[in-house]
Order: sequence, then C-alpha cells, then structure tokens
Amino acid sequence: MTRAIYAVGTMDTKGHELAYIAECIRAAGGTPVLVDVGTGESAQVPAEITRETVAASHPQGQNAVLAHRDRGQAVTAMSQALQVFLLDEFELGKVAGVIGIGGTGGTALISPALRALPIGVPKLLVSTVASGNTAPYMGTSDFAMMNSVVDVAGLNRVSRQVLGNAAHAIAGMSAHETLSSEHKPTVGMTMFGVTTPCVTQVREALEAANWDCLVFHATGAGGQAMEKLAASALIEALLDLTTTEVADEVVGGVFKAGRGRFDLLAQCEIPCVMSLGALDMVNFGALDTVPEEFRQRNLHVHNAQVTLMRTTPAENREFARWMAPKINRSLAPLTLLIPEKGVSLLDAPGQPFHAPEANEVLFNELEQLIEQTAQRRIVRLPCHINDPEFARATVREFQTLTSPLSSS
Repeated sequence: MTRAIYAVGTMDTKGHELAYIAECIRAAGGTPVLVDVGTGESAQVPAEITRETVAASHPQGQNAVLAHRDRGQAVTAMSQALQVFLLDEFELGKVAGVIGIGGTGGTALISPALRALPIGVPKLLVSTVASGNTAPYMGTSDFAMMNSVVDVAGLNRVSRQVLGNAAHAIAGMSAHETLSSEHKPTVGMTMFGVTTPCVTQVREALEAANWDCLVFHATGAGGQAMEKLAASALIEALLDLTTTEVADEVVGGVFKAGRGRFDLLAQCEIPCVMSLGALDMVNFGALDTVPEEFRQRNLHVHNAQVTLMRTTPAENREFARWMAPKINRSLAPLTLLIPEKGVSLLDAPGQPFHAPEANEVLFNELEQLIEQTAQRRIVRLPCHINDPEFARATVREFQTLTSPLSSS
C-alpha cells in the first residue's frame, strides 16, 4: 500500500490553496490526498475525501456534523469527526503525513486531530496564529506550525512561497523515516531541580544497564508529554519520581498536571515506579505574582521568575485524594516509593520547607486510599528522596518491575 500525505482544510474557502499544496507535494515525489473538512458551501475543487466521508466518522454520524445550522457547533463536531477519521486512517497504514491550513477557525478545527496522532508521525499546520501563543493548539504534540504571514485567502506571491515551503517540508518529512541505530528499552523520567540528585543517580545507573532514559521537566507540560509518548508506544516504562505537578493542579500553581495526568495508567499496561518528588511545593511566577491569599504563607524565592510555596497538611491530604483513584486503576505493575525523610532539596533538616508532619499526612492518606495488590504496592523507605540509598532502592524496584523488558 502506498501511504499518502493527507492535505486537510475547509475546501469551501481554501480549496485552491490546498490544491496548490497537493501540486507541490506531487512535484516533490509525494502522494497527496485532499481532505475536505468544510462545513459551509460546496468545495471549490474536488476532494479525494469529501466532507461527508469525514463527517461520517463522528460518533453520532454524519448529521451530527453537517445538519448544524450554527457554524461554531458544526466546526466543533467536524473537528471531533476529523480526529476519529485520521486516527482510523493511520491505524490502517494509509497515512505518511498530514498537512493542514487555516485561519483561527481552521486551526482550531484541525489541531486537535494533529495532537491525537502519535508522536513521530509527520504533521504540519500552516496557520495565521502561528506567530502567537500556540500552546492551546499544540499542547504536548510534536506537530510543526508555520506562520502563514498573510491570511490563507488566495494564492499570491507570499502565500505561494509559504504554502510551497510547507508542502516541500511535509513531503520531505514523510519520505524519510527516522530510525534509531539500536533498540534499547525506553523509560520516561520526571525531574525538577530539587529532585535532580535523585533522578541523575537513577538515570546513570539505568543508562549503564542499557536503558534509553528520557527525562522530562515536571512543569505540567513535561508530565503530559511523557504520557503522550508512552501512549504512542515510544516509552515502555515510567519512573514518575517527581509528581509535583499535582500540587499545582490542586492548589492553583503555574505548573498544573492537567486533569488527565496519570490516566495513562488505566489505559496502557506500562510498568511504573512512582514517588512524591517536590510535592512539598506549589510553583508561582515572580514574587509579586503570588495570589494575595497566599502572600503570608511559607514562600521561597527560587529565582526572579519562580516563587515556591510550602504545602500544608490539608493540601497534602487533597493531593493524595487526587492521585489515589487514578493509581487504583493502574493495569500494570506499579510501586509507589515513599521517601520518609523528605521529598525535595528544600524539604530537609535546616531547609525552609522541612515539615515532616505535613509530609506524614500525605504518606498516611496515600496508604489509606491506595488499594494495594500483588501488582500495586507502596514501599516506605527511611531516607530522603535525594539520598543514594533511595536511588539504589528505586533502581532495584524498577529492574524488578521491568525485567521482561530489559531481557527482551
């Protein structure tokens, strides 16, 4: 089967532009397929995949997309249909890459489908909003966004160049698969500055044991990116040692975990060693950005842009209540390691966040709420998270959980 590059757009308004992209892809040696996601008038040029075909992928059928009189509702429904359609086409082995074009509406319509595709699938979006804040569109995906410079409205001396470059880029990405020179089992690891000694010791030990270690900065997007890669089967095990993003999610810091954090555990059979790194802190920006309600709390200025706030026993109890139901749905072997003597560099004797009584609330609540089984265990360790003893215990536990992977 010849895989194709799917060129996606609202062909009732951008059909000629998509046809030009297809022409450029064909000239570069690729096989383009035009995909119409328009919800208005008929397509300006014929599409290999009509809007009716895409709309039929909506969970409630074609009419759930095309029968809407409200344009906003129709666009939202078409976006949902496109996600299902592209994932199905990818699973069938038909997709070499995807390129989309759009203004604000088209970008909002197409970007969720690009995010839904696995990491590593070539995907590019030419957009009028690519020069601004792209986080709401891109999320943790690896798709490329190219600024259209001029509006995607007709072919002119600027748009021809930009769209042509985009077409050649997706053709090149789709034609050349990137393969690793050797296969190693891959582990995703979460780290913060205040858990760096722990994660570095663990990483070095596992690299020596032939693991490919991917370290993610636990800033909200980091944990989500790790789980996105795991869902795409590019990570085979997890060392989620720095779960500080939960604190920001629950209390309202700037590095929020996202409501879907840890849901992967119930969706994929991926072994996981987890700990409570940096759950002693909530992250805010510069000191003057800390919300008024927290100004009298135990604050630590990490640098000019980051202010940390020590968590309370009541907040720690809420963290456990947020985490435990997700952990209880885990499908694969999971071990939660509790470092009894502290969870970060700032949570140690003589340091500003050292508060053993607050930590104990977190530890006890987790022990009460997590349903332990032969596969789901909690292990208390009488050491600090950054102690060499904790790192060695982490490596031993990880190797026990992942021995089938490392020996395959």
